[in-house]
Amino acid sequence: MAASSFTSSATTALKLADSPVSVSPSTAHPLKTLILTHQNPLLHSLSSKRRSSPKAIYSNRSRTSNQDSRKGIWSIRDDLLVPSSPYFPVESQGGQGPPPMVQERFQSVISQLFQHRIIRCGGAVDDDMANIIVAQLLYLDAVDPAKDIVMYVNSPGGSVTAGMAIFDTMRHIRPNVSTVCVGLAASMGAFILSSGTKGKRFSLPNSRIMIHQPLGGAQGGQTDIDIQANEMLHHKANLNGYLAYHTGQSLEKINQDTDRDFFMSAKEAKEYGLIDGIKVVVSEHFLGPFKPSNAVPWNFFSS
Repeated sequence: MAASSFTSSATTALKLADSPVSVSPSTAHPLKTLILTHQNPLLHSLSSKRRSSPKAIYSNRSRTSNQDSRKGIWSIRDDLLVPSSPYFPVESQGGQGPPPMVQERFQSVISQLFQHRIIRCGGAVDDDMANIIVAQLLYLDAVDPAKDIVMYVNSPGGSVTAGMAIFDTMRHIRPNVSTVCVGLAASMGAFILSSGTKGKRFSLPNSRIMIHQPLGGAQGGQTDIDIQANEMLHHKANLNGYLAYHTGQSLEKINQDTDRDFFMSAKEAKEYGLIDGIKVVVSEHFLGPFKPSNAVPWNFFSS
């Protein structure tokens, strides 16, 4: 009786809509399938509903992680699924992005820095980040090929191929690229830091720099594993060769130091040759009683 009443009501509603529909009857479910064509005003009214803006979608969207499906195995890419840009990282605890107002203001700050030829290499080095940085470098080169670019590096590392795309573009463009380590420059982040123009590679005093050999794995047949192993050996030899050139260290020492994680302070990185100077804020308000005798002025382009 209830099914019959429901069918009658649905038929009346469809007549009011005055549009072609297709109903597939079923004994257990009288209205199992309802197909609406493009001529149906009901479908038109649904499609004309106001949609959420991209900012609203971003601010209300929960992070989708495949951590559970992989039985607790965590990957850095789990936290890079939602944002389309490294400039808008997802909050680690809430799983949601910043509110629209905060996002707009942060985007405005990034835009203002970019106008002053300041770009940032923040977060894991992946293809998305590399594409953005490469585009920024090429644009600034086209705008003014004689003016320096400053790149802030705060990265735990990431993809070797993505990092090499940034590195090759830094060498391809005409302006000098000054690199500044803020927080952490590890793995590919340290390589990008050392790839800045010599004499213009800096670090803040409490930053950490780490170098090591490429990491990866392979599975499949013996031939497939051999192919992947040879590829890793190629990247290791290539990266260590560039590190030896950037630092002035011997290739043997680079091979030995990168065999395991090799952490350095800003001072140690300067002695090693990864950077050329340490930038310190000369202000008693910040330093208090700690006044370094060899404080460097807060000017990245000072000699």
